[in-house]
Amino acid sequence: MFCFQIGCRLWNLSIVSVLILTFSNILLTVRLLHSTDCSRQEAPPSEPLRLQQQQFKDSRTPGQSHESSPTPPHCKVANSTTGPTATVTNGTVFRVDLRLGRWDSRHLYKLYDFALPGDRYAELSEKYSVCLATQSSLEKLQSLVQVAHHWTGPISAAVFAAGDEYSLVQLYVAFLRRCYPVVRDRVSFHLAYPKDRPPSQIRPDFPSRPKLDCRRPEAALSGLVRLRKPETVKWRIKAAYPQNHLRNLARRNCQSSYVFLTDVDIIPSAKLTDGLDVFLKNAKCKSLCAYVIPTYELDERVLFPRNKTDLIRLARKGLARPFHHRVFIYNQFATNFSRHVWQATAGREGEAVHVNHNVTNFEFLYEPFYVAPDTVPAHDERFIGYGYTRNTQVYEMFVAGYQFQVLSPIFTCHWGLQNKKGRPSWRERQNSMNRRHFETFKSEVFARYRKDPLKMLGSKKTGQKR
Repeated sequence: MFCFQIGCRLWNLSIVSVLILTFSNILLTVRLLHSTDCSRQEAPPSEPLRLQQQQFKDSRTPGQSHESSPTPPHCKVANSTTGPTATVTNGTVFRVDLRLGRWDSRHLYKLYDFALPGDRYAELSEKYSVCLATQSSLEKLQSLVQVAHHWTGPISAAVFAAGDEYSLVQLYVAFLRRCYPVVRDRVSFHLAYPKDRPPSQIRPDFPSRPKLDCRRPEAALSGLVRLRKPETVKWRIKAAYPQNHLRNLARRNCQSSYVFLTDVDIIPSAKLTDGLDVFLKNAKCKSLCAYVIPTYELDERVLFPRNKTDLIRLARKGLARPFHHRVFIYNQFATNFSRHVWQATAGREGEAVHVNHNVTNFEFLYEPFYVAPDTVPAHDERFIGYGYTRNTQVYEMFVAGYQFQVLSPIFTCHWGLQNKKGRPSWRERQNSMNRRHFETFKSEVFARYRKDPLKMLGSKKTGQKR
């Protein structure tokens, strides 16, 4: 009987041990699946860092740099000894006189160059041959954290702010600069606002003072976004977003020989800057070439791929796929991702950036993210809002004779596997308006270059964006 009791106890202990090990493995798997990349990190607010924004003074304390490695990367966060939270007070950070600025060609938007230059922006522009140009509204500014950790060169960021968003943008930009030295050093901010929604308050008096956690940039931004006035929120839902104005603003303020034009939530692969810089300095094509950097969507549960080998492994498991593959396949189709994946000698550590293949099946509605001199055609600012913004500029480049060449092993990623959703009515209205502009635009392109390689004139081939 005694032996039987001992056997039962050992059996029970074995069961308990197995359950504990199983539960531990589940927790470890979940932890490994979830990304800890800087712009997506949600650390517990046990010891957050304080932002004293009253004077918007920068902390010069160095931090660890963010590099992709076999272990999850950590954010480069400035140290602070002033307290546990980022307390926001009234103040200004942009170095602009709102009575000045310059108007766009139709006096719809006022633009400001270098509203706040990066501390090392001029130095980095001399060091690197390529500048990353991007654009954003208030809602997506947190992506700059991860972009700045991955891109080691200069970043030219055009920001759109309407009404009371202007003050909130300033608060968040000051927060980013205080918490992340890489943002402070590398990013120069430019400003645009609409004529009918000028900045309403330069020094706002918030009913409650938001506290911002340096280790939770997404949560910090969400708190600020909720402070917008109801009328601003209502206006922004239907208002046309001036993407092309912002793209031109960011492009024109790059000081390097080449520009890598992206949207703010497109994250470069690690070490892309240095590899691209070496490639461009030795590029054989010196004139009409645009270098396409393949863009993939990532499942939000995975870590950011360290290299192309990791990316292909994720793609084969269904955890990564070409950008907009399900939403609007023509957006990136001409990049020929199957060829990019098939030539998978890429991804070996130390492999130099090179041309993987040429784009040979160009079609209208192609919207690659590419690197080229800023002598390429500007983005036409008649296209405001949704539809025909990027693809018209790429189409004009094609008509002008540019050759698009796909690079490897570098890449960019967008978080989230996107699927088709119902389109709101305002989106179709904007698309229809821009479609009418395109009828004029394609005639102007023909008159300018005397070529119509896609037989666009006299046809209904204007496309319908998702």
